Amino acid sequence: MTRVLVLAGGPDAEREVSLQSGAGVADAARRAGLEVVHETIGRPSVSELRALIERAGAQAVFPALHGPWGEGGPLQDMLETIGVAYVGCRSHAARLAMDKLATKLFAAQAGVPTLPAAVLNPLDDVCPLALPVVVKPVHEGSSVGLHLCPDRGAWARALAAVRDAHHAHPHRTSMVERMVRGVELTVGVLGGEALPVVRIEPASGVYDYDAKYVREDTRYSVAPELPDGVSERVRQDAISVARALGVRHLCRVDFLMEDGADGVRYWLLEANTMPGFTSHSLLPMAAAHAGLDMPALVRRLVEMATHDAGANGRNARTGGS
Repeated sequence: MTRVLVLAGGPDAEREVSLQSGAGVADAARRAGLEVVHETIGRPSVSELRALIERAGAQAVFPALHGPWGEGGPLQDMLETIGVAYVGCRSHAARLAMDKLATKLFAAQAGVPTLPAAVLNPLDDVCPLALPVVVKPVHEGSSVGLHLCPDRGAWARALAAVRDAHHAHPHRTSMVERMVRGVELTVGVLGGEALPVVRIEPASGVYDYDAKYVREDTRYSVAPELPDGVSERVRQDAISVARALGVRHLCRVDFLMEDGADGVRYWLLEANTMPGFTSHSLLPMAAAHAGLDMPALVRRLVEMATHDAGANGRNARTGGS
């Protein structure tokens, strides 16, 4: 029987969400018949993490962490150094996907539509794009630090908040993106295949942190009726984004669909390489619609991780690639 170490917590702003995801993964793994060790971490060193894995006797690690450290490359670097099988992207793809601007560039090269965007320099008073815009950190998820700026007053407030955040976190980079009023769609990608589209309809009209994790009034529609061809195109574009970034195992790709004067269009928002596994989470919701409940989903992800680790070991011994 495979023993899996489920990690949760971490030092990022999404720590509380990670704790919920970790609990969901651990419970599902147990129900799937796996042996489970569930640990909450902060920011361990490589030696501390290696000791934790060895004490657990883990054959695979499921890092249910969200944010720049736990999802965006540093933790993945450590797991690769240790040489343990783990669920999710390798470090290079994790870094690319955590960077919203890099994701947009790779997506555009793959022919996926994206909105105009620019880096926000907090020293500048003038917005680099014409209003209305959205301001958000380049390297955060879960709508952390999101500001909608329909007018100059909202822009001034967002800029002040970005400046405060920059003083507290000097290495944080923010971006400005053209704001579009529309409906958010998300597509999970599992093992290189697209799951059903999920349509998101927050009661407040804004899919912010509270709408995602706190309130219970956001409506989700799995495999909704969409304008002709949109579902097929957006699912294929999600696969294209995952391939362009080099994602493995799983990710969730978010889009915004607008019904404008020129007809229905949609735009890439971002990619998430370790989507949530909470009661509100969308990839498990779509997987369940496709016939994979949470235990089956978690088991499949762990099997992907152990298979890849075995294949890499065989390649190393035989000189394959």
